[in-house]
Amino acid sequence: MHPMTLQICALNSGSNGNCYYIGNSHTAVLVDAGLSCRETEIRMKQVGLSMKLVKGIFVSHEHTDHIKGVSTIANKYNIPVFISEETAKQGPRLIRHISTSINDTEIITIGNLSITPFRKYHDAVDPFSFIVSYNDITVGVFTDIGKVCDKLKHYFSLCHAVFLESNYDEKMLAEGGYPEYLKNRIRGGEGHLSNTEAVNLFEKHRSPQLTHCILAHLSKENNHPAIVESLFQAKANNIFIKAASRYEPSEIFTISNSLINKSSTNDAGVQQMKLF
Repeated sequence: MHPMTLQICALNSGSNGNCYYIGNSHTAVLVDAGLSCRETEIRMKQVGLSMKLVKGIFVSHEHTDHIKGVSTIANKYNIPVFISEETAKQGPRLIRHISTSINDTEIITIGNLSITPFRKYHDAVDPFSFIVSYNDITVGVFTDIGKVCDKLKHYFSLCHAVFLESNYDEKMLAEGGYPEYLKNRIRGGEGHLSNTEAVNLFEKHRSPQLTHCILAHLSKENNHPAIVESLFQAKANNIFIKAASRYEPSEIFTISNSLINKSSTNDAGVQQMKLF
């Protein structure tokens, strides 16, 4: 691994569990830990990743497919957990390593990684998305989003690589067997992004420096990898497109900064908090 790059991997992506790895040769973080500790260990070993590098777990919200393994992993490996106060009240129990309560006014620095949390629309108590930056390389984890807001557009436009939710095909959802209340929850503005909404964000707000778009949190019943990959590839130019799996880890993708970076990711008024 080149010392000036980031490695990313979707250990799992879907309603059965979500866990995203982002790191360099010194430090890594997990965004969500929705697999069991044992399954997380198995998948990291499969692709050659080490838990020894993981210095923080960032929790997006309290739904089980994002927190199932948080407590066990954090306690076993003595890894601090970064979670909002309201999410911690609703979410994983038995965590002994909550280092800080995240908010959207502070950037957290762990080793040489900078993690920026920002709030999103989702039917959870206090949901967050994250970007992770190192050496002018920025990776975004944008899943479980009910609608595209200005903050999402802004942070998406900074990224060299993204995990981007493209949850459902509108026609498949409308004509599928879900009860009406569940269909409305998914498409009602605090559920999930449709393929159309996701591809519009990708087409209109991506940066010239974006090289990888990993499609995330696909519905098992209301979407298909071939459908969504085809939609994005039609707009991709030279950007790498791949749907993350709900059954196995992705390959490890190496992200570099081959183009001149745009302006700093810091917003006015955002403070820096260095923890390690």
